[in-house]
Amino acid sequence: MSCTVSMTVNGKTVSREVEERTLLVTFLREHLGLTGTHVGCDTSQCGACVVHVDGRSVKSCTTLALQADGAEVTTIEGLAAADGTLHPMQAAFREHHGLQCGFCTPGMVMSAVDLVRDNPNPTEAEIREGLEGNICRCTGYHNIVKAVKSGAEAMAGAQAAPVAAE
Repeated sequence: MSCTVSMTVNGKTVSREVEERTLLVTFLREHLGLTGTHVGCDTSQCGACVVHVDGRSVKSCTTLALQADGAEVTTIEGLAAADGTLHPMQAAFREHHGLQCGFCTPGMVMSAVDLVRDNPNPTEAEIREGLEGNICRCTGYHNIVKAVKSGAEAMAGAQAAPVAAE
C-alpha cells in the first residue's frame, strides 16, 4: 500500500507518495536526493544514518518515513547556514580532523549537535558516552572527541554572541 507523507526537511515542506514500509533514510536519499545521510548497517547499530526529527536524533534506517509525517527533519545538508557557512560542530570536525574516510561523519555530527543541545559543556567521558551509538571504523575517536568538545564551545559562544542592533 502507498500513502502520502508530508514533512518539513531542512526548512522546506515536502510531500511524496511512498510505500508504507519506506524507511526515512530511503525517503531522504531516494525521494529527496539528500545523500548526506548514509546507510551503514540497516540495523540501527552504526549511527551513519542519524538525522534530527523535531530536534532529536533518530536513526533513520529504522524509522519509517510515515513516522516522520508532519515532523521537522534536519539532515546534515540542512545543518549549515543558507550561505554555506558551516555549523560550529561541522567546522570543529574539519578543524580537529574528526574524520578520515567521512562515511560516519554526518551521523557523528548530527549526534554531537543533539548531545551538546542537552549538555552544553560535556566532559570527555560524557562525549564518549553520548556517541556510543555511532561507530567509526577509521579513527580511534580521539579527534572526534576533541572536535565535539571544540564544537560545544563554539556553539555556546554562538549562543552568547550579542545580536547587532538594527
